[in-house]
Amino acid sequence: MGVVILLLMAAGVAAMLTRRLPTAFALVLLAVAIAFAAGAPLTGKNSVLDTVLQEGAPALAATMIAILLGSWLGKLLEETGIAATLVRKIVEFGGDRPVFVALGVLAVSALVGTVTGSAPAAMLAGLIGIPAMIAVGIPKVTAAGTILMGIAVGIPFELPVWQFFSTALELPVDTVRGFMLKLFPFALVAAVAYVLVESRRRGVEHTWSLTSVRGESKPRSRRQLLGDAPWYALLTPVVPLVLALGFELAIIPSLLAGVLYALVTTTPPREMNRRLLRTLYGGFEVAAAPITLFVAIGILLAAVKLPGAVDALEPLVKAVSPQNAVLFVLVFTLLVPLCLYRGPLNVFGLGAGIAGVLIATGIYPATAVLGMATSYNQVFGVADPTSTQTVWSAQYAGVSPQQVMVRTLPYVWAVALGGLCVTAATQL
Repeated sequence: MGVVILLLMAAGVAAMLTRRLPTAFALVLLAVAIAFAAGAPLTGKNSVLDTVLQEGAPALAATMIAILLGSWLGKLLEETGIAATLVRKIVEFGGDRPVFVALGVLAVSALVGTVTGSAPAAMLAGLIGIPAMIAVGIPKVTAAGTILMGIAVGIPFELPVWQFFSTALELPVDTVRGFMLKLFPFALVAAVAYVLVESRRRGVEHTWSLTSVRGESKPRSRRQLLGDAPWYALLTPVVPLVLALGFELAIIPSLLAGVLYALVTTTPPREMNRRLLRTLYGGFEVAAAPITLFVAIGILLAAVKLPGAVDALEPLVKAVSPQNAVLFVLVFTLLVPLCLYRGPLNVFGLGAGIAGVLIATGIYPATAVLGMATSYNQVFGVADPTSTQTVWSAQYAGVSPQQVMVRTLPYVWAVALGGLCVTAATQL
């Protein structure tokens, strides 16, 4: 029966890779198929309808709310001009020095990445940042990759990601936060190395300029002309982090505090109600796709944790899972490419189910699976040509997602290696 479940998983990966089914739909169908293969009844305890679908769908509800709040805050950063102002200030400071401009845009991308991930983060930092980098001579591929590497620096501090791993792996938020802080230095060093090394590759024509981005209207003040937000509003991305890290406030209240701070520091009282509702509705539009995916992931996790599935998969998974720390690092480092192209180790796909199997069968402690999953997530978030942030950044810069993958993959692969080494040293 375990072999049948593995074949079903392989079929699910094939359906996602060939785009015959959207990822969320494929995961739900796979979960139902696994449940039936594991001998689950239709209704009742440990059943398809009551356990897998009914209980699995809202299992990641806290993550969904965190995603919505992060998207809401992201829309506020966009509408109030906070993100654009941050990028402009960095570009003005960097002047015509390409490396300084790229490092500045990298820093802004990291800040935005702590608030919201995926395409919204790439757009907030990249709409001005990418043409600014190209204007001073940064190669197009490097400009797109800089945005993505910056977002990856922010991922270890992205509060919705903390909530996801905490809920999915049934770990305290403190545990997730602790490992993310250990992962951050690897992401930072890799991102800075990327900018310093790749920005030396010259020869790109300066086809864009900041003038075209700023627009042609001429309002009465410089702040209106540039769309600048007040200086104190620029602290908005830091507010949730300070509350969650410094004061150990819960994730959802920390994000709500960020929303309120952005609103109060940028919006006249008479306009607050309209801006709140407008950006909230916009946040729902942004969050709809990831929330749908998290519903599907919750259903898949419920299926692979069924007693029948655990009993069937345990001997097979145990036979191929390295227990030696050195082999653990070697094997799972070599398997890094399997998290690309929506592969089986993509934690926002079938990888979540595999993580659930590893924990449910007792192959590895949940903290070791956390280290593995978060390390792979650093790769997926930058180099996967099918991820929305990679596609948007590449297309906006005028290059292909595959070009960005080839250029960024060595750097994020090194980040994954660092995370796996820390995991093996501390958890095995």
